Amino acid sequence: HFSLAAAGGDACADDGWGARRAAGLPHELVVGWAEFGGRRILVEPGVFVPRRRTEFLVEQALALAPDASVVVDLCCGSGAVGAVLAAALGAVDLHAADIEPAAVRCARRNVASLGGHVHQGDLFDALPARLRGRVDILAANVPYVPSDEIALLPAEARDHEPRVALDGGADGLDILRRVAAEAPAWLAPGGRLLVETSPHQARRALSAFTGAGLHAHVEVCEDRPAQVVIGTRP
Repeated sequence: HFSLAAAGGDACADDGWGARRAAGLPHELVVGWAEFGGRRILVEPGVFVPRRRTEFLVEQALALAPDASVVVDLCCGSGAVGAVLAAALGAVDLHAADIEPAAVRCARRNVASLGGHVHQGDLFDALPARLRGRVDILAANVPYVPSDEIALLPAEARDHEPRVALDGGADGLDILRRVAAEAPAWLAPGGRLLVETSPHQARRALSAFTGAGLHAHVEVCEDRPAQVVIGTRP
C-alpha cells in the first residue's frame, strides 16, 4: 500500500499530483517514469507509455539473437525497447527512431547512457543509410489500434497519449505493412523483425511478413497477454 503522507503528501498535493491523477493522467506520466524490463524508463506527457506486455517482444528478440550487434527500435516512443535490449546485449550499435519530436527527446534521455542514437522521421526514412543490410534486431512496436476503435480505449491512453502512437489505420495494420515491406532491405542476413500485434490481427500480420519475403511465425504469451510476429530475413 502506498501512502501519500508517508511519501510527502503535502508536497505531492502542492504539485497537483492528486489533481493530475484525478484528471486521468496515467500514473507513469505523473511520476515521470515507468518500469519496463527491469529498468526505470523516463516518460513525459505526449509520449507513449511502454506496456509491460511488450517485455515479451524484448524477451523473444534476446532469445533469438543473443549475439546481435546492430539494434533498431522503430516507432520507439520512450525508447524503452531499445534501452532494455542494449542493456542486456552489452556493446551494441543502437538506433531508435520516431516521428514525434516529444518521443525523440524522451528516448534520448533513456538511451544516452547506453551509447544509443535517436533519430526523428517517418519509419526507415529516419535511419542512417549505413544501417541498410546490417540490422540484427529490428523491433517495431507499431501502432495497431484500428482507427474506429480509438474511442473505445481507456481514457488514460485515448486522452493522454499521442494518436499517432495508437492509430494503425482502418484495420490497424497500415504501419505494420509498411515496416514489413521495407524491413528486408535493412535486415542483415538472418536478422529478425519483431512486431507486436493483437490476436485477431495476427493472421493478416503474418501474411504481410511472408509477402515481403520474410520467414515468419507468431509467438504467443498467454499470461500478459501478448502476441509477437517474428520475421527472419533468409
